[in-house]
Amino acid sequence: MEKHEIETFLVLAEELHFRRTAERLGLSQGRTSQIIRKLERRVGTPLFERTSRRVALTPVGRRLRDGIEPAYRQIQREIAKASDAGRGIQGTLRVGFLGPGTAQALTGIIEEFHDRHPDCRAQLILETQIDDHLAPLRDDRVDLLATLLPVNEPDLTVGPVVVRESWMLAVSADNPLARRDTVVLDDLAADTVLAVDSAPAYWLDQHLPPRTSTGRPIRRGPSVTTFQAALALIAADAGMLPVTSQAALYYPRPDVAYVPIADAPEAAYGLVWRTAGQNARIRAFTSIAAAA
Repeated sequence: MEKHEIETFLVLAEELHFRRTAERLGLSQGRTSQIIRKLERRVGTPLFERTSRRVALTPVGRRLRDGIEPAYRQIQREIAKASDAGRGIQGTLRVGFLGPGTAQALTGIIEEFHDRHPDCRAQLILETQIDDHLAPLRDDRVDLLATLLPVNEPDLTVGPVVVRESWMLAVSADNPLARRDTVVLDDLAADTVLAVDSAPAYWLDQHLPPRTSTGRPIRRGPSVTTFQAALALIAADAGMLPVTSQAALYYPRPDVAYVPIADAPEAAYGLVWRTAGQNARIRAFTSIAAAA
């Protein structure tokens, strides 16, 4: 059996439909039928039962599928591994993240990456902090970082989004806003908003703006460097902070309320890497993330 005959037979055995098989293989339907007829002549017996309404494997067809499919898939895997080694998809890919919900979203991408590239291990190695969330990239502690966008840095490349979330306002349980079902962005002017001094100015202006859309000033309060420190200040009613919805799931506290912000745009966490450090491992990982 030639390679194209094996591929055509196995795809048709899966699809049981000549048109879909032809579309998957990039062939005409007539060419697909020709390949199967030639294969059946070589075997000496029908491999498929064909009617105007259905296609089904014959008993001989089932035995042939069960016999050759595992070996063919193993050959494909070995070819892919050899190709990966030639392209440099081996070794370790260090991945950082901002927020536990982002890490959870990355696990499925990592599992698929390992299935496709068994000679390369992608590892979640650290959680970055809100004050300087790009530092692990700049310090070369990670190869890839999943962080809250936007990222507008001349030396960094932004790839696919891996998490989309809504915004919430974290306030003290004693704050009057905690009793609301929702708040709006204009409510940020009602109290002090915690500051994150080391983050890029454009990032702060988008997520912690100095004024509301109607021009009301937003008071900046104490500066924080970690989310746990922010929660402690929020619980003490020393300020409030816009957060994405994963905070309510992973950091519930009886002294902190998370109130949905009704008119806030969607939050996006994307993959970011050093432009000069791009390699085959990063390209392979981000390709899987883009298709997820």
